[in-house]
Amino acid sequence: MTTQDPTELPDPWQSLHTLLAAMDAEIEQVYIERGIEGVRPRFVRPLIRLAHTGPLTVRELAESLDRTHSAVSQTVAAMRKEELVTSEPGPDARTRRIDLTERGRSLVPFLEAEWRATHAAVAELDGEVPYALTSVVDELRRSLERRSMRQRVLDHLVPPR
Repeated sequence: MTTQDPTELPDPWQSLHTLLAAMDAEIEQVYIERGIEGVRPRFVRPLIRLAHTGPLTVRELAESLDRTHSAVSQTVAAMRKEELVTSEPGPDARTRRIDLTERGRSLVPFLEAEWRATHAAVAELDGEVPYALTSVVDELRRSLERRSMRQRVLDHLVPPR
């Protein structure tokens, strides 16, 4: 153990995490103002995808959303708790097919409208700042393709003595 707690230093990612959480909270507030309880912004994409594809296994849903199985499994569990999706036995004993409930299906038209409105709001924000977030993300991705985050961390890692 070192003499200084490294978590006491400013976290360069904290402002981004805080900003994203605040934006999600404001989007969630839109749902609440429309009388939609229990829906989180992270539910929207999977709900819309299921409306367009029909039932999928967690693995299929994760692949279609380019997310990890674990992340989608947790999201599905949270959506099931809010009675937005059902889970039925799949083609074998290890899989479950996820489908929308009536409640989930009834929310999709609004969620699609909110999705489009959110994308328009992001485009508006991108136009208001000197460095569009979407461009910055693309630049970061290209930089990480040239030299991975793993390699960058290893280059700075000073093992304890």
